[in-house]
Amino acid sequence: MIETRPIFRAEAVSKVFDLSPPLLLRLLTGGSRVLLPAVDGVSLSVNKGTTFGLVGESGCGKSTLARLAVGLMRPSDGRLTYADHAVSAPGGGRGLGRGRLQMIFQDPFASLNPRWRVRDIIAEPLRARGLPRAERRARAGELLEQVGLTAADGGKFPHEFSGGQRQRISIARALASEPEFLVLDEPTSALDVSVQAQILNLMRDLQERLGLTYLFISHDLAVISHVADRVGVMYLGRIVETAYAEILFQEPRHPYTRLLMDAVPDLDRRGRDRRAGKGDVANPLARPTGCHFHPRCPYANDRCRMEDPKLLQDDKGAVACHAVEEGRLPKWEGR
Repeated sequence: MIETRPIFRAEAVSKVFDLSPPLLLRLLTGGSRVLLPAVDGVSLSVNKGTTFGLVGESGCGKSTLARLAVGLMRPSDGRLTYADHAVSAPGGGRGLGRGRLQMIFQDPFASLNPRWRVRDIIAEPLRARGLPRAERRARAGELLEQVGLTAADGGKFPHEFSGGQRQRISIARALASEPEFLVLDEPTSALDVSVQAQILNLMRDLQERLGLTYLFISHDLAVISHVADRVGVMYLGRIVETAYAEILFQEPRHPYTRLLMDAVPDLDRRGRDRRAGKGDVANPLARPTGCHFHPRCPYANDRCRMEDPKLLQDDKGAVACHAVEEGRLPKWEGR
């Protein structure tokens, strides 16, 4: 049964990377510090037993937020909590129970040790918990069968599997520590369409059987519509719209969300006007003033260029857009 209480929260979370040249070089050349705000004041919550889908173009900060969510990085500002415990970088937050949060990465081959047999990769979290060798091997075999492989596959190396099978191994490894919350960073983007469907169906089945909670990150709206209960849209490090999936896909409000929707191929929309955004994603080191999206937005006015919009909540969700606030956006034609 889905619970309505949040199990994970991000509150005004920011992450700034210092890309500055060495101090001596800056002193000699008169240069200044170079700071990259990859995540900029993001707030969101994920309810227990549900899937929160986070979508946006490459470079918008999704993967950085994923690493912050599981404690692989420390935020520059803000607070991340899981089950009322602060999430911190590795080595801290021991009261949290590190195995309760796990992450599945975009490239399964890069995340698996090529020199280890699959059963050893899966059993590594079990070894950290002090289980005897025989129990670790038995449990690794059970996990492989749980994700649609066989226990005998544990004797093979990662290079002997296809991309979809390697992602199943990554899932089995993540499940070894019996987590409650999984962060999935584009887990199907490196796979072909038929294999994507198999992995997505597997993740949904595991969620129902094990009561898992997901933060599912993708740039593919079709995937997000298939898996997510709630959706957050991210642009240049900020959340610009959140809503329940059925509401967002029927009536997207932020111009950036509409741009993403229009980019999805759809034969049913042949001949309809698609008001695409202008230009490319802004340089994150030289962000526009006001609304970051205004150089690409067909509805931008002087207020958009000067004033930073706030994420305003209403009965349909939350959106950060002056045009929505002022009622200047035309009705969405639908897909």
